[in-house]
Amino acid sequence: MNIFKQKMLWLGVLIITLVLTVFGLAMMGSVLGSKPHDVPVALVVQDEPFDLPTGDKLAVGEMIKQQLTSNTQLPISWKIVGSEEEARKGLDSRDYYGALVLPKDLSAGVASMMGPAPAPATVQIISNEGMNAQAATVVKQGLGQVMKMVSLELSKSALEQLSQRSEQIPAATAAALLAPIQVKEEAVHPVGANNASGNAPGLLTQIMWIGSLVTAMILFLASNNAKKAAGRQWPAHLMQPVIGLVLIGAASGLIVWMANAWYGMELSHAADTWLFLWLSGSAFYLLQSMLLNWIGFPAMAILVLLMFFSMPILNMPVEFLSDATQNLLYSWTPLRFVAGGLREIMYFGGLDAVSSNAAVLWSIAGGCLVLLLAAGVKKGKAAESQNAASI
Repeated sequence: MNIFKQKMLWLGVLIITLVLTVFGLAMMGSVLGSKPHDVPVALVVQDEPFDLPTGDKLAVGEMIKQQLTSNTQLPISWKIVGSEEEARKGLDSRDYYGALVLPKDLSAGVASMMGPAPAPATVQIISNEGMNAQAATVVKQGLGQVMKMVSLELSKSALEQLSQRSEQIPAATAAALLAPIQVKEEAVHPVGANNASGNAPGLLTQIMWIGSLVTAMILFLASNNAKKAAGRQWPAHLMQPVIGLVLIGAASGLIVWMANAWYGMELSHAADTWLFLWLSGSAFYLLQSMLLNWIGFPAMAILVLLMFFSMPILNMPVEFLSDATQNLLYSWTPLRFVAGGLREIMYFGGLDAVSSNAAVLWSIAGGCLVLLLAAGVKKGKAAESQNAASI
């Protein structure tokens, strides 16, 4: 058949294969097969050893600490802290994804299982939901399973000792032996309602990137048309950043309003979210405009690929990513600084909680603004040289 002899057919097959390979790598390569590792979790051991009637000391807290820190199967990096207050400060400053607090009366509560009035102690598991809901869930589930195993071991040990004393076990003791350690779960910095299970910062980042990209393309084309019509390079070029930043401010406000009014996204710091999104969109817009003015339309391919490569990792904890993904993409993509900053504002107290992410975005915006203006100067000189040559 003649169709198989057409070069366009095989060129199309090659292009389709290349596109699927590139976008498959972008959307799946960085996240498929990712596993949590070295997830920082605070461990607070307040337990005081209990003196047994036999003269021995029961130190359940130290025993649990040894079991946890020596367990290489857990994807957790334990950070030993001295008090629950210190652990909570670490959660507020986004140092830990969770905390395990072993109370002072832990050993005493376990020892009471052997007496007539059992009083189980309560271990507290705190998950830092706002830092990353996915990681917080892993921490909560992992610690919950570990405490169930520890509780089961203590139950068996206590049951063996009681069976040696008497064949009959009081009903209250038997009931307490079912759970010698109670587990209380608490989530700090909750993500709020309709926040896409804590993924709202990543979604807002993607929407802002696309909005700023469309704005940059429209103003780039409009600026070029204005230069041709007026024959003056610099005034039309100067209006690109001025008009663009104003439009980005309005667009960021529209995004926040839509998220809250249309989709019911709970935003406890809506104004701060808008201001930071304006800064983020401005950095995006200036970066995109700078590339368009220096490279031209091929810059669109770079910007689109950057978006697709960055999208899968925006809502993933860095501890879930491979070393290659961290070093080659996560460490420098501008989208992750926006997602991180939005997470800090939305879940950790507004603009006061913003860390170095804002400084990075200010640096990107400032540097790209200078390069964008430099592109105008270069084009102006090139146009003047061309006019002089034609005369």
